[in-house]
Amino acid sequence: MYFKAASWFGIIEQILAFSHSFSWAIGIFATQMLFDAVFHASYNEVNFWFVARPLGILAIISIAQQVLKGAENFVENEVAYKNGGVFMAMLQRKLQRIPAENFEETTFLDDINKAREGADWVAELAWISLQFFTYYVVFFVTVGVYLFWLSPMLLVTLFLSFAPAIIGQHYHVKVFAKLEEDNAPMRRRYEYYQKTIADREYYKETRILGGFRYFHALFSQSLLVVTKKFWQTERKMAMIMVVLNTAAFIGLGLSTYLLFTNTMNGIITIGAFAAVFSALNRIFYVMDELIIWNLGTVNKNTGKVANYFRILDMKEMKGEQGTPDFSKGIVAHNISFSYPGRDEAAIKDLSLTIKDGETIAIVGENGAGKSTLVRLLTGIYRPNSGMVKIGGLDSTKTHPNAIFNGISGVFQRYQRYKMTLSENVAISDTTVVPNNTKIQSVINEAEFNEENANLDTMLSPEFDGIDLSGGQWQRLAIARGLYRENDFIVLDEPTAAIDPIEEERIYNQFKQLAKDKCAIVVTHRLGSAKLADRIVVMDNGEIVGLGTHNELISKDGKYADMWMAQAAWYENRN
Repeated sequence: MYFKAASWFGIIEQILAFSHSFSWAIGIFATQMLFDAVFHASYNEVNFWFVARPLGILAIISIAQQVLKGAENFVENEVAYKNGGVFMAMLQRKLQRIPAENFEETTFLDDINKAREGADWVAELAWISLQFFTYYVVFFVTVGVYLFWLSPMLLVTLFLSFAPAIIGQHYHVKVFAKLEEDNAPMRRRYEYYQKTIADREYYKETRILGGFRYFHALFSQSLLVVTKKFWQTERKMAMIMVVLNTAAFIGLGLSTYLLFTNTMNGIITIGAFAAVFSALNRIFYVMDELIIWNLGTVNKNTGKVANYFRILDMKEMKGEQGTPDFSKGIVAHNISFSYPGRDEAAIKDLSLTIKDGETIAIVGENGAGKSTLVRLLTGIYRPNSGMVKIGGLDSTKTHPNAIFNGISGVFQRYQRYKMTLSENVAISDTTVVPNNTKIQSVINEAEFNEENANLDTMLSPEFDGIDLSGGQWQRLAIARGLYRENDFIVLDEPTAAIDPIEEERIYNQFKQLAKDKCAIVVTHRLGSAKLADRIVVMDNGEIVGLGTHNELISKDGKYADMWMAQAAWYENRN
């Protein structure tokens, strides 16, 4: 993944890391040559070039090290920017391919939060893993061979001094992986509370109703829980690392002592002593960098990266390709559906047929299963049992994208995109240049009539644009649904927040727009349902009534009860 994202920059990066690491061993050997030459020159009459030659070699090596390090830093930054974007994009594309019903599950939403954290660390983990081989292994093998050549015991002492630190980092992995699992749900909470404090969509209520202090208290409490757990873990690990670092410091002292005694006993030369003594600081710095910083970073974030790949490994929506033929209508046969993590069925052994060119209305109380049924009939969800055929295509066997090609809709929680007017309408158009003629046409059909807006107007005050009234946003959402080419269109309670007169106008308009198409209207106001060819009455995930308005009102049942209740409400209001 790393090399695929970084392309040839990733290969250059590793070549530079290898060269830079190998240069340290050469530099230590060149330092020994220089000090041996200086020592020899102090006792013997030699010419200038005897000392100048090793000095020149060491100077060239030192300059090369700086050049390599600079080039390495440049390439590392280039790769980090590219890979960070690529890995985050991979996560977003994966989420688009995961079955939609998973997004109703709390644990899955926590997993997404953890995966987004992990996406930032995937490239870092890959980089450290590669550096372990191309930089650190090369460094310690080449320097280790040199030290072993000088004194085997010196190499053994250095290795043993770092063994406790390696053990400590192994413990790090378990501790911080558990911390990440514990903190993810609470982190998602404080991020939400932060939005309620700062985001524009919340500030009216939080200010007028005095909710700022309430949400700020919730934000502070949840953030405190996260930071307290993190601090407790860090403090625990810090105490352990104090002991382990003390062991490493003792090892450094023993290594220095061995180096001194070997020099005094004539086992190694003065030049070797000077070279190794000056290199000890570098050796311990590299070892500390590897164990404390790099392995420590890996251990803290391995849990996050694991969560990232847990999402990437999730089951995707798969199926055959095809083209829906909506002249065959939509047929649901004995379908049942339960949301992930819930035992109770949201839809229970339900059957329904929508004919070509027919508009049906789905009505029922809150929680009756109206929206769930719509998602099953449009292929957003797949039934746990039974079969839904959408334009002749079985939704359990066909890839959703093939089914979606002929479907459009306007939903209750339509989005107010912070983009231009034309971009808000044409989100389903993947072409570089939107069809402005078509955009203007559907805007007119939806009766969008904001005088201060043209196609290039930014619809967001945050980006130096304008805002629209609720009614205008609703018309724009309808225009967005009309822009997409469709033979099956859904209106899923987009008028829940407006008055009945405006709602009736929109539904009458929708009836005209849905002519000769398969269409579904979901509404909680029965007056609007009369516009449909047939009405589906739902209760507790089942169809308890099916027919025209006159048929349903003429007999006792759920629909008649709801109609009388709403009529009484309007009479009392008048």
